[in-house]
Amino acid sequence: MKRRIFLGGLSCAAATWPLAARTQQVDRVRRVGVLLSQSTDDPEVQTRVAAFREALQQLGWTDGHNVRFEVRFGGGELERIRRNAAELVGLVPEVILATGNSSLGPLVQATRTVPIVFVTAADPVGAGVVDSLARPGGNATGFLAFDYSISAKWLELLKEITPSLRRVGVIRNPTITAAVGQFAAIQTAAPSLGVEVSALNVHDLGEVERVIGDFARGTNGGLIVTASVLALTGRSLIVALAAKHKLPATYYGRHFVTAGGLISYGPDWPDQYRRAAGYVDRILKGEKPGELPVQAPTKYELVINLKTAKALGLNVPPSLLARAGEVIE
Repeated sequence: MKRRIFLGGLSCAAATWPLAARTQQVDRVRRVGVLLSQSTDDPEVQTRVAAFREALQQLGWTDGHNVRFEVRFGGGELERIRRNAAELVGLVPEVILATGNSSLGPLVQATRTVPIVFVTAADPVGAGVVDSLARPGGNATGFLAFDYSISAKWLELLKEITPSLRRVGVIRNPTITAAVGQFAAIQTAAPSLGVEVSALNVHDLGEVERVIGDFARGTNGGLIVTASVLALTGRSLIVALAAKHKLPATYYGRHFVTAGGLISYGPDWPDQYRRAAGYVDRILKGEKPGELPVQAPTKYELVINLKTAKALGLNVPPSLLARAGEVIE
């Protein structure tokens, strides 16, 4: 009798296991890592992360309910970013959002199994992160910062707004592979525009003032600021130095122009974070990152600061103003 009761109870329990397992799978909190190379208090970074969180919430993922975010900030320090990457991987999240090559590189070194969705990354094929844009093939996929050809556009815009321009200093971190590609595109476009291009190499913010000051001793000069964590974290300093030395400058994002820079052309960065939320959602639902194609930006924006143009004594051509998505007065 007791044996029949035991077996019957076991059978009933077994019948309920699949249902319990399904309920647990639906209700369990999923862990999502976010590795940021910038500082915690950077308002531009906060805007981008907010866009990512809001997009995920619209897809049904609510922080504290069915998803938990593990966010780490690097503060622009490579060693700190590496430590954060290792820490996040150790938590074994279901997916990690990597922001830029400076975060993506350490993450790929730390894991080839945890799914990674990257944003604002440059040349992931050349960096060995993915096999191809169409078929990434590994544990990472995401969204490109831009094609290197956009760098030539920065020079064209600078020449258009400053016709007398003869010299351009390109601020870059030479240790970043993407900086080499951006500079090459600018060099290729320079002869047809009658401009001499020089690389202004900076490895840390401590070098920025000296490098820009040395370049500003010449005449008919302007600046192009290429994309990097250094430029993002030091944008207030770079914009202030450009104003101090009366150097017209082109930037890769609107956050420089809202900080007082002259002109920018680049992707809508928060839009990349919103699109990345879609990939995170698909991975959480079972899709593999290696089967999701790497995508290019779909939204670009031209932003002009007329107050800065006036301070530099520049008259912005009406044709340029007509193309601008935003004009700051």
